[in-house]
Parts: sequence; C-alpha cells; structure tokens
Amino acid sequence: MTLSGKAAIAGIGATEFSKDSGRSELRLAAECVSAAVRDAGLTPSDVDGLVTFTMDGNAEIAVARELGIPELSFFSRIHYGGGAAAATVQQAAMAVATGMADVVVAYRAFNERSGMRFGQVSSAAAHQVNTSGVDNSFHYPMGLATPAATVALVAQRYLHTYGATSEDFGRVAVVDRKHAATNPDAWFHGKPITLAEHQASRWVAEPLHLLDCCQESDGGVALVVTSAERARDLPNPPALITAAAQGSGPGQYIMTSYYRDDLAALPEMGVVGGQLWRQSGLARSDIDVAVLYDHFTPYVLMQLEELGFCGRGEAKDFVRDGALELDGALPLNPHGGQLGEAYIHGMNGIAEAVRQLRGTAVNQVGGAANVLVTAGTGVPTSGLILTAA
Repeated sequence: MTLSGKAAIAGIGATEFSKDSGRSELRLAAECVSAAVRDAGLTPSDVDGLVTFTMDGNAEIAVARELGIPELSFFSRIHYGGGAAAATVQQAAMAVATGMADVVVAYRAFNERSGMRFGQVSSAAAHQVNTSGVDNSFHYPMGLATPAATVALVAQRYLHTYGATSEDFGRVAVVDRKHAATNPDAWFHGKPITLAEHQASRWVAEPLHLLDCCQESDGGVALVVTSAERARDLPNPPALITAAAQGSGPGQYIMTSYYRDDLAALPEMGVVGGQLWRQSGLARSDIDVAVLYDHFTPYVLMQLEELGFCGRGEAKDFVRDGALELDGALPLNPHGGQLGEAYIHGMNGIAEAVRQLRGTAVNQVGGAANVLVTAGTGVPTSGLILTAA
C-alpha cells in the first residue's frame, strides 16, 4: 500500500499577514478555513475532517461551529510546533485515502505577534507537568530559554565544524527577502536587504543576527485535502500529494538535541527525506522548487545537506553560487519564506507550493512540476513532495 497520489490539495486560503490582526485567533481560523473551502469550490457542509497543531488554540469543534460544518468524522492534532506543518497534510491525506473522511481541512491560526510571542522567554515551558517540561527544565536555567538561543548553540558548532561563516547564513536571508520584496502579500514587500545589512543587524544570540531570525506574525492559513479523483473535478488544478513523511531522530529533544555525537546535523530531516525520495521515486534533480522551513537561516543550510542536495558541510558552497535564486538550480521560497512573507508555522509555505504548481504564484518558477516542502527543524519534523496533476 502507498499513499502516493491518492490525495491532493484542492484549496488554499489565508488571512492577511500582520503584526496586529485586531481579532481573535478563532476568527482568523474561521476566515482562512472559509477561504480555502471557497477556493476549492466547496461549501462547509462538504467538510468532514479537520486537522491542526497541538499548539493551535482553536479547537476543531469551535471552528466547525463557526463555519457551520455539520459533522466531523475525522479530527487530529500534530505535536512539536512548526514540525507539524507538513504532517497536518499527511494526516489529512491518510484520512482521505483510507475512507475515514472525504474533505479534510488542515489549518493553523494565531496572533503570534500581538498575542503570545513564541520567540520570548516563557517560564511556563519549563513548568509544564509533562516530559517536555522536564526536558526544558534542564536548559532553561542555563540561559537557553528562547528558540534563538537553542539554535545558536547548533549554529556555532556548525560554523566551527565546517568552516562556514555568518555571511553564508546571510545569503539565505537575502534571497528570502528578495523574493518577499516582490510579493504583495509579504510583510516585507518592497523591502529587500543586502548581505551588508544582514551583517550589520544586531546580535540576537551569537552567531545569529536579527536578520537570521524569522518574523513573529498574526494570521492564518488553511489547506483543503480531498481525493485526487475528486480534486480533478474542482475549479483549481490540484496539487497531488506524491509523498508525505514525519521523522524524529536519535536522542531527540526540542530545538537542540544536546547529547548527540554530531550537534551540527538534523538527522530527523534525514529520516523525512529518505521517506520522501522512496515514496515519490523522484531524484533531487527532479525538484523544481524547494520551500524549506526557514525559522533560522542555519537550519536551511543543514536541511540542504540532510536532504541530499549537497554533502555534509557543503551547503555553504551550494548557496554561494546562486543556486537558491528563482533561476537557480534549486529556487528557494519564492514567496519570501518565514523570514520575508510571514511566520505561520510553515503553513504559508505549503500554500506557496500549491500556487507554484497551479502556475499562479507571484514569483512563478517556470515549468514547476515538483515542489519539496519541509516543516520546522530542530524538532521532530515532517515534509511533503507535491506534484502537478
């Protein structure tokens, strides 16, 4: 049995991306789900499944009530923050492929800038009465109490081990902001940056500059998943779910797995990548666009290595020759990514992948037929390969 090609993303929807939405997270969820359902040419009464993140504050039944979805035969939540993004689509696809539901909407909505800011120190994270609280209690008192601080530890080791430089991280930020600058929906529309500006931006947690770190955003994104057969009869070209995977690595912790022999690696993304290549039967050279989770620039370089686009320690050379440009060997985040468009826990990246396959993206990559999407790194993660029907 295989999941490949059995389901497709048939609709996408989003709110505007802002720093102060001025409305509740539930309303944001209802808006983006409603927009995605309309985009698919369906009505709320067609929806019988909902999937989101464990971190989402909007219960499935609350979203169903707000939209008038009469019944749910499937609902699911995925853990580990941004690592859940692609896995929500995987869960929806599995439900559709096994007949548990006909139309499943994956959603994520939050006020992450005007409400709870994920990038700040949260003592509650170390006080949780569960194993995550125990894990956090080991490093929070040592000062590793923000995502940037934990990633900085790995980034410093990566620089030391492979001879990369802060400028190599900066090249990712420059490309993302270049693409965001021509995307009217991006928060940083019209605001590209130079490598010199990246280098001059203040330290957040050395070696991470401010411009190595993703935004904090308000907004919501939703994706409608149904069978490939049904999707072909709907208004927009479907994005076939050719591969979908989750992965956790050895000695896994959150953001930084401190006790691994090799700190400068993301083996969980290697687990995901192996599944994606096996399920899809595609080679790296078949990928036309890469939408890589870019909450912190060092993890983009490390993903390129784990996914096999270059060897270990070679991503610095890969990004120096223009490979990530729209006309390069592996166009990166044409929407601007989470560094440039918005940080919606990776869901906006999946929506961009669908637009690339439809041929409707603002920064359209010519002939895009296969798009790779990854979810949050440093945590148990997930990924997709979406293909034009």
